[in-house]
Amino acid sequence: MTTGTFDMSDLKRRMQGAVGVLRDELGGLRTGRASASLLDPITVEAYGARMPLNQVATVSVPEARLLSVQVWDRSMVSAVEKAIRDSNLGLNPNTEGQVLRLRIPELNQERRQELVKVAHKYTEAARVAVRHVRRDGMDHLKKVEKDGEMSSDDLDRLSKDVQKATDEAIAEIDQTLAQKEKEILSV
Repeated sequence: MTTGTFDMSDLKRRMQGAVGVLRDELGGLRTGRASASLLDPITVEAYGARMPLNQVATVSVPEARLLSVQVWDRSMVSAVEKAIRDSNLGLNPNTEGQVLRLRIPELNQERRQELVKVAHKYTEAARVAVRHVRRDGMDHLKKVEKDGEMSSDDLDRLSKDVQKATDEAIAEIDQTLAQKEKEILSV
């Protein structure tokens, strides 16, 4: 947003960014099926720095309930194994040379409820992010109107557009949560 003008497309892009982050976070929640994205949040202590797991190994899904992690550098196997154990994902790797096999256990009802709570937490953070973008947009509109660069009619019209974009983003967030919740709770 530049001073004196109002860029609605930038506002919508920022709101969609919050929705995208939510989708990434929800993708990392375990639903009882193996998914390579499950290991995306894991970082490994490698070569004196923290690196994402996908930069030191290849993650594949050979079976519906199995992940395979092929570590590129033999000296990194124990560091990758430790990072997976410490990730709080409830996974216990079986190491065979440079390949780590991760069995995805069945989720019990209690664990499913915990995952739903985590999904709700991620969703609320996304809603808050969208509301912050809305607040920034409204503040900018009020400033432009106060400076005399916009009429009050334009302010009202653009304010309604900002609210409409906010409502659409919140609805998309709620729909994403509903899909994930259904996926988690289905046995």
